[in-house]
Amino acid sequence: MSRSRQPPLVTGISPNEGIPWTKVTIRGENLGTGPPDLIGLTICGHNCLLTAEWMSASKIVCRVGQAKNDKGDIIVTTKSGGRGTSTVSFKLLKPEKIGILDQSAVWVDEMNYYDMRKDRNKGIPPLSLRPANPLGIEIEKSKFPQKDLEMLFHGMSADFTSENFSAAWYLIENHSNTSFEQLKTAVNNLKKQANKKNEGSLAYVKGGLSTFFEAQDALSAIHQKLEADGTEKVEGSMTQKLENVLNRASNTADTLFQEVLGRKDKADSTRNALNVLQRFKFLFNLPLNIERNIQKGDYDVVINDYEKAKSLFGKTEVQVFKKYYAEVETRIEALRELLLDKLLETPSTLHDQKRYIRYLSDLHAPGDPAWQCIGAQHKWILQLMHSCKEGYVKDLKGGPGLHSPMLDLDNDVRPSVLGHLSQTASLKRGSSFQSGRDDTWRYKTPHRVAFVEKLTKLVLSQLPNFWKLWISYVNGSLFSETAEKTGQIERLKNVRQRQTDFKKMIQELMHSLVKLSRGALLPFTIRDGDVRQYGGWEGTSGLSGQWLAHAIQTVRLTYESLTALEIPNDMLQTIQDLILDLRVHCVIVTLQHTAEEIKRLTEKEDWIVDNEGLTSLPCQFEQCIVHSLQSLKGVLECKSGEASVFQQPKTQEEVCQLSINIMQIFIHCLEQLSTKPDADIDTTHLSVDVSSPDLYGSIHEDFSLTSEQRLLIVLSNCCYLERHTFLNIAEHFEKHSFQGIEKITQVSMASLKQLDQRLFENYIELKADPIVGSLEPGIYAGCFDWKDCLPPTGVRNYLKEALVNIIAVHAEVFTVSKELVPRVLSRVVEAVSEELSRLMQCVSSFSKNGALQARLEVCALRDTVIIYLTPESKSSFKQALEVLPQLSSGADKKLLEELLNKFKSNMHLQLTCFQAASTMMKT
Repeated sequence: MSRSRQPPLVTGISPNEGIPWTKVTIRGENLGTGPPDLIGLTICGHNCLLTAEWMSASKIVCRVGQAKNDKGDIIVTTKSGGRGTSTVSFKLLKPEKIGILDQSAVWVDEMNYYDMRKDRNKGIPPLSLRPANPLGIEIEKSKFPQKDLEMLFHGMSADFTSENFSAAWYLIENHSNTSFEQLKTAVNNLKKQANKKNEGSLAYVKGGLSTFFEAQDALSAIHQKLEADGTEKVEGSMTQKLENVLNRASNTADTLFQEVLGRKDKADSTRNALNVLQRFKFLFNLPLNIERNIQKGDYDVVINDYEKAKSLFGKTEVQVFKKYYAEVETRIEALRELLLDKLLETPSTLHDQKRYIRYLSDLHAPGDPAWQCIGAQHKWILQLMHSCKEGYVKDLKGGPGLHSPMLDLDNDVRPSVLGHLSQTASLKRGSSFQSGRDDTWRYKTPHRVAFVEKLTKLVLSQLPNFWKLWISYVNGSLFSETAEKTGQIERLKNVRQRQTDFKKMIQELMHSLVKLSRGALLPFTIRDGDVRQYGGWEGTSGLSGQWLAHAIQTVRLTYESLTALEIPNDMLQTIQDLILDLRVHCVIVTLQHTAEEIKRLTEKEDWIVDNEGLTSLPCQFEQCIVHSLQSLKGVLECKSGEASVFQQPKTQEEVCQLSINIMQIFIHCLEQLSTKPDADIDTTHLSVDVSSPDLYGSIHEDFSLTSEQRLLIVLSNCCYLERHTFLNIAEHFEKHSFQGIEKITQVSMASLKQLDQRLFENYIELKADPIVGSLEPGIYAGCFDWKDCLPPTGVRNYLKEALVNIIAVHAEVFTVSKELVPRVLSRVVEAVSEELSRLMQCVSSFSKNGALQARLEVCALRDTVIIYLTPESKSSFKQALEVLPQLSSGADKKLLEELLNKFKSNMHLQLTCFQAASTMMKT
């Protein structure tokens, strides 16, 4: 059969998906010439011709029926064109099951509604009226035993209406074999249900808007047809009858469902109340939870809960909420007071202080807790410092002062002992003050030094945290981010205002540290008004230089530690001043103690002479000064930021005078030793140097020293001091940066030379006077007369005796010091020659024999001691020879020469000492 038109072609459908009985509009080409021409219409394989309404050749309206296929083509068949084709498809959605109380925009087939009564045996509340399949996919019951599931999910439930609902249990029980793609579809269904609930009744109206329009059109058409037929006028208003029927149907429905709807309303209000309790149980349980967390110390939890409650209910107008929130505020106020008490409690760690401050900041505590904490710590440190002083003062006076619990900050506070007084970089302590195992340290370390150690240790244990607390206060790290942002402007104002106050606190702490240290170490620098507060060490002896040096090291370490905290130098200037005063005082005390030690050197003189004629005294003196200066090495050394000890002229003068005093004290000691009576000298320990034979040959038997021998030994020591010791000491002074060294050397040398000269004159007087005094009696012994005497036969005995005495002096001096021999014998020869010249000049006249005898004796004496002649002695011999008559004959000269040679030959052994001395001097 031939067709006059082209086959139908469907090019569009709107909507392109929907549930059964969805009204759709089909568009395309050649869809028929009229309603009679349309003989077939299938959508997804279902015949929809019954509901089809032909509009035009390009538009058909129909409803989708119950199709077997989920998705399919739209096929139109016409008489004129035959079976058509489709370029689009329609997707058929599964219809939602609607409960008996659910709203619906279209008429529901009552045979397909979802009956909740089928699931009553599952424990679902009958009034919950929730779908049994919330996921909207097919349920596949699992074969897992119910008991196993109950044990696996103890205390939980698979009922999605229960508070203890377990999603895992529900999925295992109903969808254990469901694919992942189906579960994804279930998720989309849940989202749609949630959106549908949110939209409410308006969604149903929107969804069934076309149905309302259709109903309105149908009613209007019926009304118009009735009016046209006249039926309404004959039998009465049909619409009125219809309205009455509808009202009766509505009343009947209300009667049927009144009880059910009442129970539903009651259940809804109960559920709403439970939902309120469940939803706001955080607020209702918060007061009790706050108390419990405070008892456990979980302040962070309390603060977080409080911030949450404040943000949710801080401005609520609901009376119940306001009542409970007021209870929360009451407990938070109590927590603020508790935290503030803990913050101001001492002692406490920096970590705890920061923690409590942050808590109070988060709780918006009134005032400035951080500044209150700083003030409390400042008072606490001051109290500790003064308590430390009182404890040591009481212990010094015999009271139990060192066991104050305030001082037990740690167990490492016992002062170091004397063995640790070396100039090291660190100070080590022993064990606790309260340890009773060894109390001997109290008698080794002076209380004042131990107090300064303890005081500085106390400050170093407290001040760093105090300073760090201030730094944290300034940079805002004490506060949380929220509290810092809300109170940043006010905090900055407080910081600016309180920088001056904190500086005063630090200065007060430094002044207290310095004054307490001065009261113990430099009590003479404390004003009378401060003695009671910072002093109290009366009756204690002065500290030695070693302990002062130890205290200086302690204070220096304290200064270095405080500098490491980056505390400004102007706040630490008082400590620098204390260090300088301690250094000056240490130098002065050390020099004074050195002077006392020098005085006691006289007791250490052993009179043991070495090869150079020296005892150990000069070496002991030098060692004493060197040791004293070495002990001051660390004190005199200038650390970073320190000034020189000798920067003040007054100090330079005082130290210079003390140094001169030390030298003069030793010179005085030498003088005392030289003039000490024989009975006061202990000779039981005397010995001689085995390497120097024949020393003290005449005293080996009785080991006694004469005053002349002591003078010689002291003279020898003086010579060594002048040539070596004093110069070495001057070098040591210069090495240690002493000022006025030239003055010290000049004054000391002058005093030493004066002593040397006095001792030398005393020795010469002791030795030369007897020889000089024996000349005149010897010359005129036996009534000898220069005018009437026999021809000379040799040198007379008086001169030989004088030479022997000179030789004895030589031997005595040579035994002690070879270097003193020329000096001593030269003076002895001067005295003898001067006396001999005087005697010769006193003779009125000489006979020939007398002149020859006198010339023989003068020449014999001169030739014998010729190596010790000085200009003075040469002049004396010359004057003596000039007063003698000249030898006129050659026989007299020859006789004089023979007698001189005879004298020298006979006295050869005795005169050997002068020859040896001559050889030594030439060498």
